[in-house]
Amino acid sequence: MKIHVDNELLFELTETQKKVIKNDILEEEFDQDMKRRLQYILTHKYEACFKRLQDEWIPKLKEAKVKNIPLDDQEFANLVFAQPDYKNRSTKDAEYKALKIKK
Repeated sequence: MKIHVDNELLFELTETQKKVIKNDILEEEFDQDMKRRLQYILTHKYEACFKRLQDEWIPKLKEAKVKNIPLDDQEFANLVFAQPDYKNRSTKDAEYKALKIKK
């Protein structure tokens, strides 16, 4: 089994690894089960990140007197990303690193 994203090989299960997994999972369900598990992992990661985004930004949006905070996840995220003080992880880390170097 090979896992590709954007035509790039990310991961490959060897035949032995597949046999080990099939010791616990029905062989006829293996491919579908592996896809389901990958989807679960990425969905769970998204949900955890979204929760942290909400926890950080709902108070900031209230403080900024934003009157309508969307309940829709995509609309909420787009509102946050449109804020002038929004910084993604790379920007925050770079700023933190620059501050540490100055000290």
